[in-house]
Amino acid sequence: MDTTHKQTKRYVDPVCGMSTDDESAYIPHEHQGKTYYFCSGHCLEKFKINPYAFIIKGGPGPKPPQAEVSGEAAVYTCPMHPEVEQMGPGACPKCGMALEPRTPSLEHDQEDPEYAAMRKRFLFGAVLTAPLVLIAMRGMLGYGRTLETLASPRTLGWLELILATPVVLWAGWPFYVRAVQSVIHKSLNMFTLIGLGVSAAYVYSLIAVVLPDIFPKAMRGPGGAIAVYFEAAAMIVVLILLGQVLELKARGRTGAAIRALLGLAPKTARKIKHDGTEEDIPLEHVNPGDRLRIRPGEKVPVDGVVLEGLSSVDESMISGEPIPVSKGPGDKVIGATINGKGALVMQAEKVGGDTLLSRIVQMVAEAQRSRAPIQRLADLVAAYFVPAVISVALIAFVAWYYRGPDPRLAHALIAAVSVLIIACPCALGLATPMSILVATGRGAGMGVLFKNAEAIETLRKVDTLVVDKTGTLTEGRPRLTGVIPAENMEESELLALAATLEKGSEHPLAGAVVSGAMDRGIPLTDAKNFTSHTGKGVSGRVRGKAVLLGNLELFADFSVAPGDLAAKAGPLLDQGQTVMFAAVEGKPAGILAVSDPIKETAPKAIRELQAEGLRMVMLTGDNQATAKAVGEKLGIDEVLAGVLPQEKAVAVKKFQDQGRVVAMAGDGINDAPALAQAQVGIAMGTGTDVAMESAGVTLVKGDLTGIVRARKLSRATMRNIRQNLFFAFVYNSLGVPLAAGALYPFFGILLSPVIAAAAMSFSSVSVVGNALRLRTMDIE
Repeated sequence: MDTTHKQTKRYVDPVCGMSTDDESAYIPHEHQGKTYYFCSGHCLEKFKINPYAFIIKGGPGPKPPQAEVSGEAAVYTCPMHPEVEQMGPGACPKCGMALEPRTPSLEHDQEDPEYAAMRKRFLFGAVLTAPLVLIAMRGMLGYGRTLETLASPRTLGWLELILATPVVLWAGWPFYVRAVQSVIHKSLNMFTLIGLGVSAAYVYSLIAVVLPDIFPKAMRGPGGAIAVYFEAAAMIVVLILLGQVLELKARGRTGAAIRALLGLAPKTARKIKHDGTEEDIPLEHVNPGDRLRIRPGEKVPVDGVVLEGLSSVDESMISGEPIPVSKGPGDKVIGATINGKGALVMQAEKVGGDTLLSRIVQMVAEAQRSRAPIQRLADLVAAYFVPAVISVALIAFVAWYYRGPDPRLAHALIAAVSVLIIACPCALGLATPMSILVATGRGAGMGVLFKNAEAIETLRKVDTLVVDKTGTLTEGRPRLTGVIPAENMEESELLALAATLEKGSEHPLAGAVVSGAMDRGIPLTDAKNFTSHTGKGVSGRVRGKAVLLGNLELFADFSVAPGDLAAKAGPLLDQGQTVMFAAVEGKPAGILAVSDPIKETAPKAIRELQAEGLRMVMLTGDNQATAKAVGEKLGIDEVLAGVLPQEKAVAVKKFQDQGRVVAMAGDGINDAPALAQAQVGIAMGTGTDVAMESAGVTLVKGDLTGIVRARKLSRATMRNIRQNLFFAFVYNSLGVPLAAGALYPFFGILLSPVIAAAAMSFSSVSVVGNALRLRTMDIE
């Protein structure tokens, strides 16, 4: 008999994480040969804007950071084109930029191979270019006649050729490779212009030395020598190499935040074996379920739960709070936090890429590779810019050749080469990615994790913040505060029936009821026919009796009249407590009151957000009275109570239909659709994995003050990007006409290609330097 069965296929939305068995219920979309499924058009649009940010999520899951070390096995990607990936270092075929590791290496001391190669070429080129410049500038520096007594101008020209050739052909070889790739891939970029400019100066000079007789007599100097520009070709290569070295050095600093996070993890863990003996093992060998000993002063190796011992743990690397947190049996501990003076025994629960630290690293790395919508402007300009520059260079060449003073060919060549070099759009391409790289690293250090660049750009525009109550405004750890039985019902009996029924529920309120019963020493049995009624409560049979526990809607569904319970609940609701109505065998049995304390930082955070012009809306499944009481305590602008989980996304959509830019903050699985629906979803790091996956921003500490910091960082980042784009646009707008000779008719000044190369390199370095200011900017 064939007992095999076909497993049902699940279709998972890579944006919000929602899943279904029904393929027809989701929207299919093909990307790079693979089909993805989306629960709504909104999620599909988010995916289209930045597919790569969600593709990683839809895969087998993040690798542990230890898996990606530098070397041949590391995956490298382009900061400007994150879809470009390859094994090992190299250059991006689209823009020519040096690729960098997808996740920074744990090996802090290892030097970037691209940086090392460029520095080596720069030093080699600088050594040969120094005497080359001295020869070329002999006339201007006053020692020309002395030097020409030792060798003729023609001989000196040959010497310049010998010195310049290895600089241009070896030191500058990576630029030629990238220039050719740009043509092959039909993606003209800065290296296209560099290759054309250097080649024009070098080839012209080469012909002038080897075949001087083909030039007109008007261009010949003493001894029949033709003016050459080997020093310009070599200096352009050396200066651009210097710019690359400085840029790569600065770009390396942008990964410092991730490397600092990786450095927090311990290298080993002390495992307790089944026979009671202990041994130190590498961290990557720890498996879920392993018992580990944490001695005083040691780092917690992985995420897990305390089994034995009492101590205090410094969790400032996660929460930012300097005060250690007391830990005992049953308490959760987080990997890389620091144990205090006590000894603990823990059980590992999450290891490798599943630990909170690894997920933080993964989120920051993905965010740094994402592209902000504002980048489209730079991409659009760059797409037309390079062909336009080549056209301007040709026009300048023709104009100088036919209309310029003698020697016309020399002037035409200088103008064309200067235009090609100074107009390189490197600064334009770096303007946005560098700011995003630094901002995401800075955010991680503040406990604010951006999933992608879009969230950074959009957060500053938000004018409405919708917040879930439980776990977001409140601590999410409700406590049983009151039990009021109806007539003919004992308090202990009511609590025993309710707690037994709630054992089968995962709702935080259920946990409060069960904990309250256990604290009172009330024995619990098992419930039968347990049923959860979403947004209303639970039902089942306890000790042979039909029991209901929930709100008045649940009573209405089962045709139970609440009697005087509604009146008794009034004062409790006015105090902001959550009230659950109980019924036994179809008759009202009493009420249970549960209170979830408001987070200490919530009132201040709400005031600060309102001061920034945000409209605060609280969204909760609680009844109107409880929600209103909490809303009044916090000064919430608008309270929406009695909202079922499936209605939360609809509520967010209504605000969006009113023209509002909405951010949604929540922490539960039921918040995931609303987090995905909002322009910016904000998940509490203390909440569920699904909520974090659906959100664009995660607050590691689970504190609303993080939203204040995130908005300040968003504004600072976009201001920094606008500054970079302004520098790049203005630089190119002014540089091109100057290089073409706009000043010559008025001042007799024609920009040298060497000066153009220096200016181009300086513009790129200045953009990177401006982006790095975000690391020290006052945002807290």
